[in-house]
Amino acid sequence: MKALVLFSGGVDSTTCLALAVHQYGSREVLALSVYYGQKHAKEIEAAKQIAAYYQVEYKELDLAAIFAASDCSLLQGASEEIPKESYADQLQKTNGAPVSTYVPFRNGLFLASAASIALSYGCSEIFYGAHSDDAAGNAYPDCSSDFNDAMNRAVFLGSGQQLRVTAPFIGMNKAQVVRKGLELKVPYEKTWSCYEGSDRPCGKCGTCRDRLAAFRANGLMIE
Repeated sequence: MKALVLFSGGVDSTTCLALAVHQYGSREVLALSVYYGQKHAKEIEAAKQIAAYYQVEYKELDLAAIFAASDCSLLQGASEEIPKESYADQLQKTNGAPVSTYVPFRNGLFLASAASIALSYGCSEIFYGAHSDDAAGNAYPDCSSDFNDAMNRAVFLGSGQQLRVTAPFIGMNKAQVVRKGLELKVPYEKTWSCYEGSDRPCGKCGTCRDRLAAFRANGLMIE
């Protein structure tokens, strides 16, 4: 295989998957979803369906034990509720620290784990969907350009220069990611972004708000 995609079943990673398939073909792409102790399985269910839609090989990895001591509000057993407000409003309360839905060093751990799997499958590239809106204001520091550059260098050197990390949307906002996805005919109706696990998206958590705004900016009314 040529590419591994870190795949959550959300807007950004699904657009990444579509880009990788467009570039390499479905037979050369592996989609990797990670269970990390999140409160629901809706995104994993969406990921399975979308991987089947694109006819790519699909794997799951369980890293929940690593985050067992974290009080991140996304995780099972957390004392905090998931905030029902924008990331900008949340950052005003954190004094510049990451928001409560930041899973500690998640992208670093995911990329390191993905590197091992990618090398085993003969891949030369790892795609993931970090974009500028997530990095803004230090909400998710493991989505920044500086972080991506550092991880790409570490993976490239640690793999004997066989493997690189690609974040194709690192300089884009979410509306621009969706615009690219529309060019690629991404089935956004199959994706799941909400931090809650109800039958319908809550529409109020940070990721729901960003999703709705990005869709509306592109003339779409998908939840």
